[in-house]
Formats: sequence, structure tokens, C-alpha cells
Amino acid sequence: MRIPGFELYEVSLMFCAIYKSPKKESMYLYVKNKDDFSDVPELLLSNFGKPQFAMMLNLAKREKLAIVDINKVRQSLIDEGFFLQMPPAPDQALAHIRAQNTKL
Repeated sequence: MRIPGFELYEVSLMFCAIYKSPKKESMYLYVKNKDDFSDVPELLLSNFGKPQFAMMLNLAKREKLAIVDINKVRQSLIDEGFFLQMPPAPDQALAHIRAQNTKL
């Protein structure tokens, strides 16, 4: 994986922790380190609710994610220390399901 500013190096580890929101279905918060929300604004955390741990993920070993652009997630983690995945709009969710079910 190539990361801007690190073109000369091959990055093989870029772990992040992913948390789901108890307040809003399909809303997820990605942070650089498990249980470290120091880079996340207080207002965002209060609206998100108490983060519920979902999984750890090595973004360097993946080429894509299911709903969001993996490059946006990587860049946001580097620049801001977190990434907020908003729930897809109903039309986007349906398009994603249709794309996965191409045999129908």
C-alpha cells in the first residue's frame, strides 16, 4: 500500500479499530488505536453515542471496503486521526445490494 508522503516505503501495517454507533444504524467510527478517541471531537462522540467495538482491521492489506472508499478512510486516519462512516442513503444501499446480487 502506498501512503502520500511515504512513497519510498511499502507500508504493510495500518491497523484501525472500528466502532458502531448505538444511536444510528450503519454509522461507524474508525480510529487509529483501540479505545483511543482523543482525536475525535467531543460533539461528534456525544452524537455518536457510546462506541461499541466491532473489529480491528489492517487497512494496508485491503484494496477496498464494502461501503466507503478505503483511500478516504486511510487519508482521514492520517490527517484527522479518525473517520466517520455515515449510513448510506436508501438509494445507495439498494444499489450496493443490487451490485452484490448480479445473478438476480
